[in-house]
Formats: sequence, C-alpha cells, structure tokens
Amino acid sequence: MDEHEQLRVRREKLEALQTAGLDPFTHVKYSVTAHSAEIHDNFEKYEGKPVGIAGRIMTKRVMGKASFIDIQDRDGRIQSYVARDAIGEEDYSRFKQFDIGDIVGVQGTVFRTQKGEDSVKATEVTLLAKALQPLPEKFHGLRDTDARYRQRYVDLIVNPEVKETFIKRTQIIKEIRAFLDNRGYLEVDTPVLQTIPSGAAARPFETFHNTLDMQMYLRIALELPLKRLIVGGLERVYELSKVFRNEGISIRHNPEFVMLELYEAYTDYHGMMELAESLIKTVCEKINGTAKITYGDFEIDLGKPFLRLTMVDAVKQYAGVDFSDIKTLEAAREVAKTHHVKFEPHHGKGDILSLFFEEFAEKHLIQPTFLLDYPVEISPLTKRIPGNPDYTERFELFIAGREMANAYSELNDPIDQRARFKHQEELRKAGDDEANMTDEDFLTAVEYGMPPTGGMGIGIERLIMLLTNAASIRDVIFFPTMKPRD
Repeated sequence: MDEHEQLRVRREKLEALQTAGLDPFTHVKYSVTAHSAEIHDNFEKYEGKPVGIAGRIMTKRVMGKASFIDIQDRDGRIQSYVARDAIGEEDYSRFKQFDIGDIVGVQGTVFRTQKGEDSVKATEVTLLAKALQPLPEKFHGLRDTDARYRQRYVDLIVNPEVKETFIKRTQIIKEIRAFLDNRGYLEVDTPVLQTIPSGAAARPFETFHNTLDMQMYLRIALELPLKRLIVGGLERVYELSKVFRNEGISIRHNPEFVMLELYEAYTDYHGMMELAESLIKTVCEKINGTAKITYGDFEIDLGKPFLRLTMVDAVKQYAGVDFSDIKTLEAAREVAKTHHVKFEPHHGKGDILSLFFEEFAEKHLIQPTFLLDYPVEISPLTKRIPGNPDYTERFELFIAGREMANAYSELNDPIDQRARFKHQEELRKAGDDEANMTDEDFLTAVEYGMPPTGGMGIGIERLIMLLTNAASIRDVIFFPTMKPRD
C-alpha cells in the first residue's frame, strides 16, 4: 500500500475499535512492572515470573495461531510471543489487526525461546494508542537529515543511536554539575530578558515589554549578571542555561544553545585553564570510560596536558607573519592585503591578528590547545597583561580545530571598563552591531569593588558533539531551529 492508503486503513481500524467500544485512547494508566533491559540483564531473576511491559510494536510476525512482536520501550527491545490459545480467540483476532508503530501493553511470563531469545509469553495484550502514521520503511529507517531534525520524535523511534546520544547529553550535563558542585560552586539562575545585551560579541534577538513600554533583549551571554554576584560576595558561581544569538545557522551554530558560565573570585585565567582541563577530562572519563576519544578523523587524548600557545605565536607558526614586529594599524592592513585576509574599516590591529588566526591557524589545533593572550580590541571585559597592554589575559580552548571554551582574568577596574565600553559604543556607531553596549549598572557594581576573578564560558552542545562524535550541532539538540516548510 502507498502512504495514503496506509493512512486510510489505519483510521478505518481505529473507527472499528471505537464503534466496538474499544477506543484505545481512553486508557489512562497501565501497570508496567519491568523494562526490556531489566529482563535481559536479569533473566534468571525474571524467568517464569509474571511481568507487565509496554512499548511500541516495531516488528510483527503472524504465523496462524501464534505470533511474535518486538516491543520497543525506553531501554531497547524485547520479544513477546502471542498465542491464540493463551489470550483467547476474539482477542487474538483483534490483535492481528494491530499495526507496526502501535503502542501496546503486554501481561505475561518471562521465558526463553528455543533460539535463545528472551521473551514474554503473553496472557493479555492491550492496545494503548493507535499509530495513525506509519513508521519509515523498516530497512532504511529515517535517514534524510532534514526529516530527522524536523521529526525528532520519529528519529528517536527508528534510530537507536540517536537516543543514545541524547541520553549521553543528559549524563554529560549531570557530570558537569557534579564536578562544579564538588568544587564549591553555587548554581544560580539569572534573567533571560535583559535591558542591555552584553557579555559577548553577538547580535541579540529583540522583543518588547508592553507593561514597561520598553525594548528588551534575549540574553546573548550570562556574564555580567554572574559577575554582579561575585561583587555581592558569592565567590564561586555558575549557570548552565540557554542563551540566544541572532546569527547564522551552521553545523556549529544554532540560534539558541546551552552555555555554561562560571566565575571564581581570587583566581585568574591560569586557574581557569586548570579547571577547564580537569573538567573536560573528568567528564569524558565518566561518560566514555576513557580520556581518549575519536572525533571524525582525529584521535584525541584528553588525558595528556593540554598544549599552550599564544595567538601571536600561532599566527607566526601557521601564517608566517610575526605580529610582534607589526607596530601600526597601517602595517597590519598591508600584511592583510598581501595575504588576502579581508577586514572591515573599523578593525584595529588586534582584530586583524584575530582574522589571521581564524584563516590560517585555527584548523590546525587538533589536540587540546589553550590559545592565549588575545588582543585587547576583541576582549572588552578582560584584564590587560601587565607590561603588555595591547594584549589581555584571555584564552580560548580549541579541540579538533573548534573553539570549546573562552575564559579570562576578569577586568575589575571600573575606570578601564568604562573606557572599553566607550570604545565598543564607537564601534557600534561605525557599523559593528555585535559590539557591546555600555551597562551602567554593571559599572556601578564594579565600582563597589570586584575581587580578582577568573571566568569561563563553555558551549555545552560543542562539548557534547566532541564527546559523542557528532558531526553537527543539530545532532545533539532535540529540536534545532529550522525554517518551517511552506
């Protein structure tokens, strides 16, 4: 039958059940006493014992007076043997009309078939929900990536490896929380709606509050509210929550994603490097049982000490350009033109250095590498390096050629911070709509005194991609942002 015919037949079956007073959608509760994995893992305990199982019919083999069905529950699949003599002729006749995808409950006893298959011998089979849509063809499953992302519910049903990825996602987040809690961090939550989008170079989503009659923004980062809490004396705080950036969509970017940001008083970016290295290694070992992973074509060892490389040295190594010898903006622009690196009129020398890194060096940082000492132009919330004011105490962690974390010694000088905000405002006027806005309340908070502080942000989906060997960020987000079909 074609799809339209299948839809028609399934609805006719439902109507027949409803006419007979057997509407499956009237069931509100079913006694489930065991799941598939429990039975498989503890067969001797369950053998010969009565159980109640429930799940979706994934295969069905009708053989006259007896049938076999595979039922898929939260843990996997288990077979059920359904015989006419065991459940009654009328119920068996009705059971034969069940379709692949229907959700059923089975009461019966656990046994093992002659072929060695753990099974449940049914004494009762109950239709709990009728599937009116057919599942994808069983031999091919749901392979079209666009359909998988749009219909994640079907993807989870027919592609078991997808469910495993999302189970790992939850476990990874759980282990991150445990790691930070054990280090004395306090988990907090801060507003999603903000009057000033701040803490990152990103374009925000705009909204409007009717009662207050004012424009507001979905947060692009968690940074400034968390640093206010450091001022308030909490000393170690973290938040693991959604942020929103009105930017492009790619295999690395989704407009809404989960960010971990943490701040610790009385440390600096060296302390954040130790924490990042320990956190990622610990979580990987907890989830995968080893610190060695495969990501795409790369074998990566998270157990070895992470490499450390300054941005200037990285560009010198991979582009052959030594920015320590470039003293003026004009010279930076000339070398950019020579190497075909495109820049904007408002870009400073530090911006051009960063563009060189992105063009020539980033893709080479496969093994875990802390890229250190970023230009001040692209680090408006970061402390300058003593004796080298053009650069800041900032690092980004790269693994498999991708940024995994961003951290710095937080700028706690309110006078310097105001000057940095002023420069950012000038960039906005020059056309950079990702530049920071001035946050007067944050400046006031820092004027009350913020202790020396280290802070870090980690994009959780990118870390999950790394630890599950996922090629696209959409593979680790249940419902990625997509344009509706016409």
